[in-house]
Amino acid sequence: MMKLISKASIIAIIICCSALVTKAQVGYDFSQYEIGAAAGFNTVSGDAQTKTMTPTFHLNLTYNATPFVNIVFEAQLGQLAGGDSLHTSSGRQFTTDLSSFQLRAQLQLGEVLDYSHSQFNNVLKNLYIAGGLGLAVSHITAISRISNTNPVYYTPGVLNSQEPFIPFRIGYEFKVFNKYQQPAFKVDLGYEYNLVLSDNLDGYTSGSHYDVYSQFVIGFKFAFGGAITSYRKQIPY
Repeated sequence: MMKLISKASIIAIIICCSALVTKAQVGYDFSQYEIGAAAGFNTVSGDAQTKTMTPTFHLNLTYNATPFVNIVFEAQLGQLAGGDSLHTSSGRQFTTDLSSFQLRAQLQLGEVLDYSHSQFNNVLKNLYIAGGLGLAVSHITAISRISNTNPVYYTPGVLNSQEPFIPFRIGYEFKVFNKYQQPAFKVDLGYEYNLVLSDNLDGYTSGSHYDVYSQFVIGFKFAFGGAITSYRKQIPY
């Protein structure tokens, strides 16, 4: 009889301890993988005299080393455009199909801030900076090289290019938690500055400066897979 009571007591203690451990982990766990999509609104700072906003569609895969340190691989498809062939002195105007691929590392302030006792820091923790390396593939679909006001004025360039670029990004990630207090869904608002390491993105080669295209981005990410791990501190507060 005593043996049965002892066994029952041990089992009860194990169950209680397991429950306490499980409860203690609520708010600490996160998924290491996410898949997402986004829309970008782009302008080019190149050799055309005026800017035009154009859309791109983004797909990304994220590996979360922690909830606040992220490695993102992203593909972007869409168009870039700029210029005005009728109303500018250079006559430059272009449209290009863009395919780009980038790998970037992202650091959110929650990795370095103590947000457990500060509502202000709790808001700031989702602010991030990011940088990396990418490849932009440009195929010019329409271009004007001759000035309307000065027909002798001609701007040379290439119609197709594959150029490396450096993405710099700042943004904010709104996290939505599931019933286990794990980040399950995210809304990502960002601004990205892409420094192209050539003067060929817009189809014009004029001067010695590099082309740049910038983006305002809104995106969504979803946690997936069974790779759940724990963080060193509670994620939501």
